[in-house]
Amino acid sequence: MPGLVIPAERSIIVAADVEPEKYYELVEGIGAVKGISGYKIGFEVALGITLAAAVEVVRNVDESAVAIYDHQKAGNDIPDTGVNFARTMVRGGVDAAIVSPFNGPQVEESWIRELQQKNIGVIFGSEMTHKQQRHSEGGYIADDAFLKMFSQAVALGVKDFVVPGNKPEKVQEYREFFDEEVGEGEYSLFAPGFVAQGGEISETGQAAGKSWHAIIGRGITQAADMRGAAIEHTQQILNRG
Repeated sequence: MPGLVIPAERSIIVAADVEPEKYYELVEGIGAVKGISGYKIGFEVALGITLAAAVEVVRNVDESAVAIYDHQKAGNDIPDTGVNFARTMVRGGVDAAIVSPFNGPQVEESWIRELQQKNIGVIFGSEMTHKQQRHSEGGYIADDAFLKMFSQAVALGVKDFVVPGNKPEKVQEYREFFDEEVGEGEYSLFAPGFVAQGGEISETGQAAGKSWHAIIGRGITQAADMRGAAIEHTQQILNRG
């Protein structure tokens, strides 16, 4: 069974969803801040300067930081292209990749297994932070699909999961599910949706439990003092009881 992508119990992941030109300023400006465990590299940066170059920037600033690629949303092609994606992650030098395969169980299994075989950490997401995703809320996806996706990921040995940080009631629901299916203390939750999307770190942290990581983008990247904002947010995480 694979281990956790991030061994720390709580941390901040910086969502580097910025213009390629600003990416260098962001990562180099923040530097090695206690409580920041990694950077989530989006497709705009990866396609703009190449994924390998983006990872190298992280490595040069903080060798201990985890480089995560988020294709927004990977895993929605045919099963066969999972191997292509996994090869790309290896060439890019990432530690982990986020996948959210809404395209069915065959695709989910193929993409997860291909990443695992290449020793790329899998961080698995289903329900997102925006409105009108669930069918009951006017969206296209059946309400029970999210837990089905998570169930299959658990069966495949995944232990790192993305949950919507601006929906603490859903975080609590998913936490109870993972406690039962994976085991309390045996998994980590990653939660985007803070600050710009209305989520409160303290509220979601209480719902998420012991091991969780806040994914923060615009709350840091759009701040006048990005390093100062990063330090402020990490203190909220590290000082939480």
